Amino acid sequence: MATNIVILAAGVGSRLGRPHPKPLTPLSDGETILHRALRHLTSRFSRHSIHLVVGFKKEMIMEAAPDVGFIYNQDYGDTNTSKSLLKALTITGPGGVLWLNGDVVFDEAVLDDLLPHIAMDRSFVCVNTESVAEEEVKYTLDSDGYIAELSKVVASGALGEAVGINFISSGDRALLARRLDECDAQDYFERGLELAIAKDGMKVEALDISRHPVIEVDFAEDLARANETF
Repeated sequence: MATNIVILAAGVGSRLGRPHPKPLTPLSDGETILHRALRHLTSRFSRHSIHLVVGFKKEMIMEAAPDVGFIYNQDYGDTNTSKSLLKALTITGPGGVLWLNGDVVFDEAVLDDLLPHIAMDRSFVCVNTESVAEEEVKYTLDSDGYIAELSKVVASGALGEAVGINFISSGDRALLARRLDECDAQDYFERGLELAIAKDGMKVEALDISRHPVIEVDFAEDLARANETF
């Protein structure tokens, strides 16, 4: 069964302070965050399997990447990633869904770590075990080693950062969609995963990709770090 690839690119990205959608931010080599991600993804997956969830200045993104699919979150100004992901799960074809935030700059080798887990059709969240600050999405594990908590407000015992690259299996997909539908408009998609874990016992692996650099670009200092790293 085919794997669907979804890039969440609907947000305004106001914290970075750029006039264009954040995925179109150029890196120091001139390549944008989006084009770098698409280049890596199309080296491992069919371009026909890739969909971008768009909203803010959607025409700019559609013109920049005209040969992938698009899903329009018309409520992008009033909703967060939980609702963008819900749209993607509702619209894309059958199979598991690999999704990532549109502001993630990652080492291409990360994808090779993901492929065996995708082939086994097992839900996972990519994590690293670095120390994390208040802004990052943090995680804890249950006694069996699966994700227990996943949010920016993990109270204590955070083990590291969820880096913004995730996979939902074909079997878990409908369940996650139901929980995303219950989320508040401003919730991040991690809330849907937390609800499915807590209420339905969904098993989500923590896939440690610490050996590969992955940087979410929220602020100017993140962009500087990405340029220095890559």
